[in-house]
Amino acid sequence: MAISVLFVCMGNICRSPLAEAALRQECARVGKSLIVDSAGTHDWHAGQPPDERAQAVGKKNGAPLDHLRARALRTADFRDFDHIIALDNENMANLLAKQPADGSAQLSLLLDHVEGREGEDVADPYYEPDTAFDETWDDVFAAAKALVIKL
Repeated sequence: MAISVLFVCMGNICRSPLAEAALRQECARVGKSLIVDSAGTHDWHAGQPPDERAQAVGKKNGAPLDHLRARALRTADFRDFDHIIALDNENMANLLAKQPADGSAQLSLLLDHVEGREGEDVADPYYEPDTAFDETWDDVFAAAKALVIKL
């Protein structure tokens, strides 16, 4: 059975869909099969596509994400996924607060999987210039490469 990974950020329109696309791309490159999804700790953008700037960066890097739609984290996700990975410490705190007693998913911070970056947040590019999305891509892509090796 394939290992399953859920990436979580605040609204599921910037960082977590980029992380999902990066991990899917890296899995395809190395021929590894994982179940990959993303969600937000808040439902502000449920049903919406990723931010246009995130879509542009994904497309530019060969990892399109225009087909993705935002969704909110569900209690069942804590049982349905092997790993739930937060993009920052605030969302990690949200995960810990929402985790049910019977949740079996292993929780971690994305950059904990990148040597020398443990404990760091993937910066939220939403209110930043477009170039911030490129920096987010660099972070999530480095983590995707590390995760494929680790998992």
